[in-house]
Amino acid sequence: MNPGNFLMISDLGETLPKVLSDAATLKLDRMQRRDALLGQSIGIFFEHPSTRTRIASEVAVAELGAHPVTLRGEEVGIGKREDPADVARVLSRYVTLVAMRVRSHETLRSIAQYATVPVVNLLSDRSHPCQALADLQTIAEHRSLPGTRLAYVGDGNNVAHSLLLGAAMTGMHITIAVPDDFRPAPDILQSASRLAAEHDGEIALTNDPRAAADGADVVYTDVWTSMGLEEERQHRLSAFAGYEVTEEMFDLADSKAIFMHCLPAHRGEEVAAEMLDHPRSVVFDQAENRLHAFKALILALLEKQ
Repeated sequence: MNPGNFLMISDLGETLPKVLSDAATLKLDRMQRRDALLGQSIGIFFEHPSTRTRIASEVAVAELGAHPVTLRGEEVGIGKREDPADVARVLSRYVTLVAMRVRSHETLRSIAQYATVPVVNLLSDRSHPCQALADLQTIAEHRSLPGTRLAYVGDGNNVAHSLLLGAAMTGMHITIAVPDDFRPAPDILQSASRLAAEHDGEIALTNDPRAAADGADVVYTDVWTSMGLEEERQHRLSAFAGYEVTEEMFDLADSKAIFMHCLPAHRGEEVAAEMLDHPRSVVFDQAENRLHAFKALILALLEKQ
């Protein structure tokens, strides 16, 4: 297994502040490292449909001088047409890094176990660490991360997992407002609590979204029904009644608070339509920062090789 893998945001360890700093610098001039990866090829693999992730990753690779090689899940058939170990070994002979958006986190682990090049998680059912990097970069554009009060309202999904870990690593105070049946995974909560203790952060859970939003510096939400869970949609709509982020709820936050959503958004479900266009919405800054954060990440991982 390559030590430069990035499957969870916690894999960065003490490198996280530098990656965030580099992402901010790269945003100032998108072409400043245009030859950094000249002559290299980066594999980008998608089992899930993608808009922001695909465009951001392909553009990031190209703007660093490398060639993005994009593959769809049905073209490879990991675990069906070909064994993960064989796919990993073959890709390692062709490209200098593999970035993957997969249905199951176990697929990532299988590829990472046998690959000799860094493997990056573009999204799995367990975590979304590249999104969390962009989120932290976005928050840092408005305030210092340590001590920032982040209220995440909604499903304890992959985005919540990565936010918990990222917030804990940067000394933030994060509250997850979530129904009991949709809480984040216990092992993620345990890891986040340990990291928070190490970095003077705080972790809290509540069933009251308004209490979470009260006085928060950041109010964040995500879809209630993630890809692959569509058959649960009606049940989830009922379970999350009262968790929609509205202007009324946002007004409970600090007067300078920002609103965040990783997109795509289901307007009128987890978020009121007007919140995406709110003067203090940074949703589209988040989307842009996927590009800069990914650049900083792959540069950091490849510099370790």
